[in-house]
Amino acid sequence: MIAWLVGAFVAAQGWLFEDIVQPLLFAAGLMRYSEAAFDAVEWALIGAIEVALLAAVFVPLERLRALEAVTDPRAVRVDVLYTLLHRLGGFALVAFALLTPAVDALEAQLRLLGFSRLNIDQAWPGLTDVALVSLLIYLVVLDLVDYWVHRAQHRIGWWWALHALHHSQRQMTFWSDNRNHLLDDLIRDALMAIVAVVIGVAPGQFVLLVVITRVVQSVQHANLRWRWGGAFERLVVSPSFHRLHHAIGHGHEGPARGCNFAVLFPVWDQLFGTADWRPGFVPTGISDQLRGADYGRGFWAQQWLGLRRLVHRNREPAPPSAD
Repeated sequence: MIAWLVGAFVAAQGWLFEDIVQPLLFAAGLMRYSEAAFDAVEWALIGAIEVALLAAVFVPLERLRALEAVTDPRAVRVDVLYTLLHRLGGFALVAFALLTPAVDALEAQLRLLGFSRLNIDQAWPGLTDVALVSLLIYLVVLDLVDYWVHRAQHRIGWWWALHALHHSQRQMTFWSDNRNHLLDDLIRDALMAIVAVVIGVAPGQFVLLVVITRVVQSVQHANLRWRWGGAFERLVVSPSFHRLHHAIGHGHEGPARGCNFAVLFPVWDQLFGTADWRPGFVPTGISDQLRGADYGRGFWAQQWLGLRRLVHRNREPAPPSAD
């Protein structure tokens, strides 16, 4: 069965590339990008399958067992647009592909000075180089980095000006994970890609790591009253745990500028004193929205207002004339 699925995927990728993408590249005189385009087709197919499976599971679940009624369907539709743009566009893969040659060149120079890449999977030959073990190690290392990146998004003023868009959703659903400013996405994905290249993650592993992380994050944002309960609640971030991170009065307040920053494993919040285990079934958004702050209704308005917040961080940005 697995072999058949892999074969079908490879056949679909080949058909899309040879019959659609490659002729377009040829007509545009861009055949020098054919290798990158072939990888992009793979990424888009993976994203399409991922979105289709998530939608098949969570659209009916959120209708039947919603935590709260959706009163602003337009806001959810905008989140669907963000999800399709991010999942089919392959931001993380583009960053990884572009940065790999740069890191390779830097590594060549550092090698002359006695430094080399941190190939974590070679730390304990016979154990850490086992495929599943190395994948888990990379997942843990990248999740720790992601925890601190996430805290920086809340702590650093200009970065919060961009990241605030993600927290402005008052109607959270499983589509909400990718409601991000494009510049915020590019910065975060570039940082994670740099770390992945430096610690020796292979391209195939990187794709799998990104898919695992994205699926778990989609589940975390679901409009469901879900707590894993027991030991598993402390092992993997649940929708309840993450929803409190989005809660008004909790998600961006206090000395740590919020709580529950962990992306996959809540152990980081426990270790660094930012865990809040209260049930997260509370209203979401940003406190200043209750005072009339505008984060935009449509995609372009949200992107524009994010740039205005970035430039004018000391005053509330004026809304644009149209979405």
